[in-house]
Amino acid sequence: MKSSLFRSTAISLDLGLLLLRLVAGSAMLTHGWPKLEKALAGSTQFADPIGVGPELTLYLAILAEFLCSLLVMLGFATRVAVIPLIATMLVAFFIVHSADPFAIKESSFIFTGIFASLFFTGPGKYSLDYSIK
Repeated sequence: MKSSLFRSTAISLDLGLLLLRLVAGSAMLTHGWPKLEKALAGSTQFADPIGVGPELTLYLAILAEFLCSLLVMLGFATRVAVIPLIATMLVAFFIVHSADPFAIKESSFIFTGIFASLFFTGPGKYSLDYSIK
């Protein structure tokens, strides 16, 4: 007889997706919040890894790392919200940290995997997306 420890139920999957959204979203907020504070203080000096200008790059990073992280945590427009997060983490991994050892760029690799997984699975039952369906 299979132990209940090894069985997945709908509730355990939905709770797992909720936990994943909350942990990944809040961890990403720690990157987005300082950028938002910087912009609100009037400083737009920022790296320009994709060649669109430092000011626009900063605003795009804030959009992804702050606003989209909040949306992911709430489970609202989740599949749309993870797209800028995936793009930002791919830029961090392949461009910003391209010459760095894997240990430095590991977090962007992990975030990419998490947000890509949420793109495919959706946010689960415990989300605003589910409640407004």
